[in-house]
Amino acid sequence: MANNTLGYVVIDGSETVIRGAALITDMKGFPVDFVRSEPLRPDQISKILYGESFGKYAKEKLVLESLIDAVESDPQLWICNDSDILTPLRNNSRVKSVLLEESPHVPLDAAGHVEATADPGVFLIQAEPNGNPLRAQFPAGVRPEDVQQTAAILTEAAQTMNVLEPFTRVEKAMTFLATGLR
Repeated sequence: MANNTLGYVVIDGSETVIRGAALITDMKGFPVDFVRSEPLRPDQISKILYGESFGKYAKEKLVLESLIDAVESDPQLWICNDSDILTPLRNNSRVKSVLLEESPHVPLDAAGHVEATADPGVFLIQAEPNGNPLRAQFPAGVRPEDVQQTAAILTEAAQTMNVLEPFTRVEKAMTFLATGLR
């Protein structure tokens, strides 16, 4: 039986706190699993020793890896909204990954249609029959068949859900948890 789930990863970082969460949904957008990292508060010596690379290191090695390890089962596709974690997400999970964003581009021919852009590894995917296509960025070296498989997954999901909406839920959950209200 195929794994029909999507995984959404959000990592929020500032100079004082870095935290992240992952939401796994079914193809209707219903939650299947939710994991979060504990807030990471870097100390001054870590900032000094890692310098400008601390934020990237913390996102990749401390937060992202813990989230991937904590989910009960891998989704068929990881979706993120941060270019810093796109390649590490793919490398650490061994599951297809994509950075998805809204696109101002006019609709493409039909749902499932994929169009390359001038940017390497960036494609427009018409997931829904109407509306703007999604801007999909893939890790370097993505194979054409992986782009087509990702488009098929997103097109299937878009029949029953807004594929970008779970990002809002993850961000709201992280904000709620950060306030300490339970």
